Amino acid sequence: MFKRLFSRRIVKISALIIPLILLLAIVGTAAAITNGELDGDGHPFVGLMVAKDVDDNPLWRCSGTLLSPTLFLTAGHCTEAPATSATIWFESDVEGGIPDNGYPDGGPTSVDGTAYTHPQYDPNAFFLYDLGVVVLDTPVEMDKYGLLPELDELDVLKTRRGRQDTTFTAVGYGLQRINPVFVEAERVRMVAHPRLIQINTPGFTGDFSLLLSNNHSTGGTCFGDSGGPNFRGESLVVAGVTSFGLNGNCAGTGGVYRVDRADDLDWLYGEFGAHLP
Repeated sequence: MFKRLFSRRIVKISALIIPLILLLAIVGTAAAITNGELDGDGHPFVGLMVAKDVDDNPLWRCSGTLLSPTLFLTAGHCTEAPATSATIWFESDVEGGIPDNGYPDGGPTSVDGTAYTHPQYDPNAFFLYDLGVVVLDTPVEMDKYGLLPELDELDVLKTRRGRQDTTFTAVGYGLQRINPVFVEAERVRMVAHPRLIQINTPGFTGDFSLLLSNNHSTGGTCFGDSGGPNFRGESLVVAGVTSFGLNGNCAGTGGVYRVDRADDLDWLYGEFGAHLP
């Protein structure tokens, strides 16, 4: 995915679709669920979304999680204006289904929905309230769905010993590899297990985000993984959504927007409670 620069070094990691090749020449090197593995049927409720404007034109792609048959959780910078709707695929290998699956416009295996963004979202400081949802027009029935965390559930990690051994499960459809010569823009669902680096510390992460590892040992996230879930451990609890990176190479750490804060849960249950279990 591609990032636009915001707030010094903090960059979004949603992917532009139309000008993809041109941007690759400009942005430079990057990667995706970096050093991850094929997810296969591990998380079938995690999907690839293409945001669209009012005229149904594709804008950019992101990842996200079904919380119920009709509610899809993603990042706010994935649903922000000019996006008004989205088309979503849940195949583990969307790339392999092109062109029969109609990507990126929509086809027999996709579902459409209306996009909504956190009411306090500000594109100039997107990482503060980086949450969005898509309400699907047609229910997608699954055996399991992602789960919302309890209020302030992650605060316990601040004082836990062995914090460096606390892991998350990151899932998304981001680019597999970019280098100055070759680009693999596969839209395939991948999984990695990054470690907790930082939580509730002074600085830009504050109490609204996590910093997770992004290296050859643990894997991490990058372009195209925006909005994708970071499950707590091996559970189905979405601790946060992939939000930002600190450099154009997606190296070192990845930023995750926490979903366990009161403003997030109040908005989700207050506005979309009818779509939640």
